[in-house]
Formats: sequence, structure tokens, C-alpha cells
Amino acid sequence: MADHIALSVVMVTRNERGSVESVVKSIQAVAPEAEILIVDSSDDDTAARAESLGCKVIRQFPPQGYGPALGLALRSAGGDVIITMDCDGTYPVEAILRLKKCIVDGAELASANRLRDKPKHMPLSNYAANKLFAVLARVICGLEVADLHTGMRAYRKELIQSFEFDANGMALPVELVLGPMKKGHRHWQIDIDYFERIGQSKLDPIKGTYWTLKRVWKFRR
Repeated sequence: MADHIALSVVMVTRNERGSVESVVKSIQAVAPEAEILIVDSSDDDTAARAESLGCKVIRQFPPQGYGPALGLALRSAGGDVIITMDCDGTYPVEAILRLKKCIVDGAELASANRLRDKPKHMPLSNYAANKLFAVLARVICGLEVADLHTGMRAYRKELIQSFEFDANGMALPVELVLGPMKKGHRHWQIDIDYFERIGQSKLDPIKGTYWTLKRVWKFRR
């Protein structure tokens, strides 16, 4: 049954020339049947490298930010199951099949939790902030989510089509888990390892915190 369910893996890229080839090839080795869709806002040759490997690439230039790019990727994917991940080598591609199985087995969205233990390659400040955000989601929203900001998550296509989300601004993954859970959609979680990043982080921690709190408050009790 699972073999007949179309799979899309979507990523948002901006100047990922140092990692895009290795990440794409790793995905293809684990899930050769998957559509790999990239929304790219690079001013280097990331898009060309991805296209040469068979990826579907949508250019979003000038850059509009991670939220609009991720929203476009999710709405453009053709698979019955859509998996998001980052293109910086931090997420284990083997988890793609585990997340797909969650959806096949009955979940409507499934998250890859990086925070079972403190990841070696995650700064302590990031780890502490992520743990705090999980506490706030529990207190403010009444929802149990181990890792609000994970960039690796699976969605049933029907959920993406039916759930109206605001892609503007940062911290869209927060809205894409709390919102569906508030509406009663089934959310499952798996634990994963988290690896060293290829390239530099583009996260703005101050803006990221503001948008996280804004989205958490949106789904308060």
C-alpha cells in the first residue's frame, strides 16, 4: 500500500551550493521514487545544481523569506505525502521513510523531534529556546509538541489543501503544527539525530523569537 502513495520532499534553498548535491543524492538513494521540489532564492548556482540532478525548482526571486517560500513549496508539491526538510545536511534522510509510514499508518502530520537529548551540533542557546517554546505551547495552547521548529515534518496532502495558514513572516513550522492540532488533526512524533550544518545559519534569533511567540499566541486556549 505505501509503495503506491506518491511522495514529495520539499526544501527551501538560498545559496546552498555547498550542500545541495550531497543532500539531493542522499534523498534519491533513500526514496528514489520521490518528487524533490525546491523553492530557491539563491544568487549562486544552487538552482542549476538541483535541476541537473532532476529536482523540480521554482525560483522565488527576489527572496521573500522562508515562510512564503515554504508555503509555495507545500502548495506546489504533487505527492500524497509531503515531507519538508532543510538542505544543509542537518537532518537524517533515513527519517523520510519513517515519517511517510506515520502518514500511511494514520497520522495527518508527523514531526521529526531533534530534542530528545541535547544535540551535539545544536548551540545550547538554541536548544534551551526550543525547549522553552515547547513549554509555552503546552501552557498557552494546551498542546504537546516536542519540537515546534523542526524543519523535518510530513503532511498528508489533504491537510495542506484544507488548512489555511499564514505564510508571511518567520516560524511558519510553528503554525503548521499548532494550527492543525487545534483543529483535531492527528499528529505523531518520531525522534531523530541532528547533524552538523553545512554552511552558515541564516536564522535571525530575535525576529525568530518574536514570530514564534506570535504564532503560539494565535492558537492559545
